[in-house]
Amino acid sequence: MFSWYYIEGILIQSCYTLLIVLGLSILTGYTGMFSFGHAGFVCIGAYVSVICTMAFGLPYWLSLILAGLVAMLLGAGLGKITLNLKGDYFCIATLGVGEAIRLIFNNLQLNINVGGKGFLLDGAKGVASIPLHTTFAGSLVIVVIFLTATALLMNSKHGRSMLAVREDDLAAQMSGINTFRSKMLAMCMSALYAGIAGGMMAHYFGYLQPKMFMMVKSTEYTIMVIFGGMGSITGSVLGTVLLCALPELLRAVGDWRLVMYGLAVIIIMIVRPKGLMGGKEFPIGRICRAIGRIFTGKKKDLPPPDGGNGSGEEALV
Repeated sequence: MFSWYYIEGILIQSCYTLLIVLGLSILTGYTGMFSFGHAGFVCIGAYVSVICTMAFGLPYWLSLILAGLVAMLLGAGLGKITLNLKGDYFCIATLGVGEAIRLIFNNLQLNINVGGKGFLLDGAKGVASIPLHTTFAGSLVIVVIFLTATALLMNSKHGRSMLAVREDDLAAQMSGINTFRSKMLAMCMSALYAGIAGGMMAHYFGYLQPKMFMMVKSTEYTIMVIFGGMGSITGSVLGTVLLCALPELLRAVGDWRLVMYGLAVIIIMIVRPKGLMGGKEFPIGRICRAIGRIFTGKKKDLPPPDGGNGSGEEALV
């Protein structure tokens, strides 16, 4: 059977991947803008976090914040240029930027020496001996914080504006919604999530190479959003956990595991074309109320029979 160390590794990977998918869900699932260059934001966050901890000796938590902020600034700059593009043109632009970021780090030679601490960034060879600061408990806390933040955002005025932009950009604009601001907010939040997740990933693996952020990773993140259900936080959680765990559970079948993984995704998308949750959310509030009634012994309130008002008298028609 699997050891706890092995299971913990899968859970940590699920946590930082979920953070990326949550951010991408804000941009794609709620705002309707498909990005195929999200691995570039993860790459930026990973390298910034590693430089902060190894070259400047900053605490791990501070490096994650800085990684997220730098990625968010890059997202804002990219949004300023590309958010007026429509449909496929936006996809192509994000794809190009994501690949450009990877290629920059693939050819970047950087030697930083601060306070006697030497740090070498050696292009395609990447960085090794990164301190392993990422733990499951810490990752879980970060995910819960950002899950809550995402739920609050989507239930706010800004979240409803994003949904309006997704349904009909022109109609939303005619209704008085600042569509560019809604798109920019989605882009910045999405990049912030990805940057923090990149820092978590770098300090979990202990090494970093640009080839870890190829276009196929961006595609995997988009598949997770669609697989779980567009515009569903619960769907993002389910899609991420299942698609992170499935390849590991199929590892016993050897070279066939990727084939079976692909078939499983295809079958589920045929059966559930709108994703696992289909844009809906898991009824957590209803379940909590049901559990509360079980422990308190209180029965569910039922409407009075025959249209009565509950006092034995019939309601007036």
